[in-house]
Amino acid sequence: MPLYEYYCEPCDGVFEALRSIKEASEAMPCPVCNRDSKRMMPTSFAAFTFRDGYPRRIPDKGTYWHLGKEVKNLITGPVRPNEHPEINKPEPASRKLKGDLAIERERRRLERQAKAVEKKEQEAASAAYEARIKKRPPQLDV
Repeated sequence: MPLYEYYCEPCDGVFEALRSIKEASEAMPCPVCNRDSKRMMPTSFAAFTFRDGYPRRIPDKGTYWHLGKEVKNLITGPVRPNEHPEINKPEPASRKLKGDLAIERERRRLERQAKAVEKKEQEAASAAYEARIKKRPPQLDV
């Protein structure tokens, strides 16, 4: 049976009553003062509709629910069990701070400088070796 709301003018009260559709428009006695009350339009309305096979409250915001959390889209594609891409977002890659980047640049600069010094030392050593070889008298093979 449907639930209807009635208004009692003498009491200035609103009450609800379960009645058949046939009796809905007839006056209903007030539970407080026992006088006839007229039916009124409902003050609250809770209706449901079905969308995608699930009951939805009207008005529907167009969102879905996943394990008690509101999401905008249904799950599409392969995902791990009980996880939703909107709720379980992967953590973004950590970005280095300016100070860390400056330290890293300085370390690379020092490494390049050390390699350049090492290369100069190797060139100087090879030049000294070639100079020694040129100064030696030629050896005779016996």
